[in-house]
Amino acid sequence: MIKCNILKLGCVSSNTITTLRYLSANASSTGKDAQTNMEDDVLFKDIGNKGIIILNRTKALNALNLSMVEKIYPVLKKWESSKKLVIIEGAGEKAFCAGGDVKSLVTALRESDNKIISETFFRNEYTLNYLIGTYKIPYVAMINGITMGGGVGLSVHDVGGTYFLPRLKGKLGLYLGLTGNRLKGVDVLLAGIATHFIPSEKLSDLKEELLTTELPDPKEILNKYQPKPLNQEFSLAPYMNEIDKCFSASCVEEIIDRLKENNSEWAEKTVQMLLKASPTSLKVTMCAIQKGSTLNLPDCLKMEFRLACAALNKTSDFCEGVRALLIDKDQKPKWNPTCLEEVTDTYVNQQFMKLPEEKELQL
Repeated sequence: MIKCNILKLGCVSSNTITTLRYLSANASSTGKDAQTNMEDDVLFKDIGNKGIIILNRTKALNALNLSMVEKIYPVLKKWESSKKLVIIEGAGEKAFCAGGDVKSLVTALRESDNKIISETFFRNEYTLNYLIGTYKIPYVAMINGITMGGGVGLSVHDVGGTYFLPRLKGKLGLYLGLTGNRLKGVDVLLAGIATHFIPSEKLSDLKEELLTTELPDPKEILNKYQPKPLNQEFSLAPYMNEIDKCFSASCVEEIIDRLKENNSEWAEKTVQMLLKASPTSLKVTMCAIQKGSTLNLPDCLKMEFRLACAALNKTSDFCEGVRALLIDKDQKPKWNPTCLEEVTDTYVNQQFMKLPEEKELQL
């Protein structure tokens, strides 16, 4: 995938070139994080004027934690002036990166109500995202398997979500942001998120060519490996008119009303997806995407950091959702407020309030 002179690649595998030399960066830690830091949760391969980063927490689907962020940032910063190309990929067959390790963050909040670890994680993560989003050399993100949240931050740039989602075609970004609908394979390219789609069986050859060929523009190599023609229609293409009509409404309640009026099978399924979600998250997400459409990248990241900090309390829907899905796994979140009508504009606006100057994200 390529955006803003940064190369990113979709649909890849975890194949590695065995002749490459492994490097490991270690970060100091105490308590429960010590064991994680002792493990090689991130691997670095130094190949002449090129480098590879491997997310290496396969049992956790390569979920991103503070240890990993603190290791990746200084290496990327160094490589920006010493390398000509960087590749990032996930180890294993299941995931590139299943997002930030929110289970650990919420567990810490529930046990001690200590926000410092969580705030530090999000601060460092968004700082890393900004570095990647403004990287000065080609950056190829090999997205293979599950990719969510923090994994999107490492791979889809321009990031954050409030920046790239409103810049997709029509109301597609708002639809994806509110429903959480999953895109697979070539759909990520056809949606305008990825810039290239490469069949898995060609990935090993592609990576070797990227690492061994000296070309001023690596896009020539990426283009060579992308099938021509793709011979596949975007899976949401049949619904784009409905998406644009329904999701151009001024509020979430009106979106749902328009979907109900549509009365198609697709619209009914979409309503059910929305009604399962946190009412607060729906309204905050819609507001954030609308605001993001007029903001630049750093201001979007600053806004997202404020929203993350606002959610860092035991009673937030963020914590409740993580509890229901990842901790207790009862799949029965108890949202508060329980319905859209109870989520006031005043409450939504409070989530966007600026932090004290010393706590604001500095980019």
